[in-house]
Amino acid sequence: MALQTRLQARTRAQTRALTAAKLALFPLLAAQGLRVRLKALELPEAEGPRMGEALPTRARRAQPLRLLVVGDSSAAGVGVAQQREALAEPLARLLAEELGRPVQWQLQARTGHSALEALAALRETALAPADILVTVLGVNDVVRQVPARRTREQLDALHEHVREHAGVRYWLHCGVPPMQRFPLLPAPLRWLLGAQAELLNRELHAHLGDQRDRALRRLPMRLMGRGPGLMAADGFHPGPRGYALWAESLAPFIARRWARVERD
Repeated sequence: MALQTRLQARTRAQTRALTAAKLALFPLLAAQGLRVRLKALELPEAEGPRMGEALPTRARRAQPLRLLVVGDSSAAGVGVAQQREALAEPLARLLAEELGRPVQWQLQARTGHSALEALAALRETALAPADILVTVLGVNDVVRQVPARRTREQLDALHEHVREHAGVRYWLHCGVPPMQRFPLLPAPLRWLLGAQAELLNRELHAHLGDQRDRALRRLPMRLMGRGPGLMAADGFHPGPRGYALWAESLAPFIARRWARVERD
């Protein structure tokens, strides 16, 4: 509890400093934001089914694990052509191999969704039963300057809704990427958005930690490199290799946590 209190106090102090910086730089930031919107390359969401079943090479006799991925454009696969190259389907395949059991997956994601918009969409959706929820949200909250605490509260509400209506037993939230490393964004806009993304991650880390039934998982920094396929042509979304590394980092983490949930 003492650690959580210190983290929250530190976050409040950093929020005040960030607010002062935004006020001082407002004319420049507004101009840069407009230029980014005008020049940004708009890529489509990945095509292909948004639900399916992944089978392991060697399966034990076991009930299928049910995976639900909810999120924004990155969850929807912007930056690659097909869902088989994006996040949800490859993650299901890797989880099936990790666990030695089938994984039934479903994807609920739309470009531009904030945490609040994702929650509203889920409230209008008939969800299939799910055991594990993976959320990919927060970038649009940062871009729109939604306070970190409000985003955290909306993510909590989303988790509660899915737990109640789909039976989810474990929730993993993917941390907001280091936006200061997005090639599309100019300085100082990139540094301001990167700082706000880090504030949101700290808010969620202080709130979620690594609990038995939910956790925050930051993206591996190697996803933000400049190697072939790591970033999409728009300089804002993952490319094919970036999505592959992302799924590879999540699958063993989820498998270990799910084993703990089942033991308890």
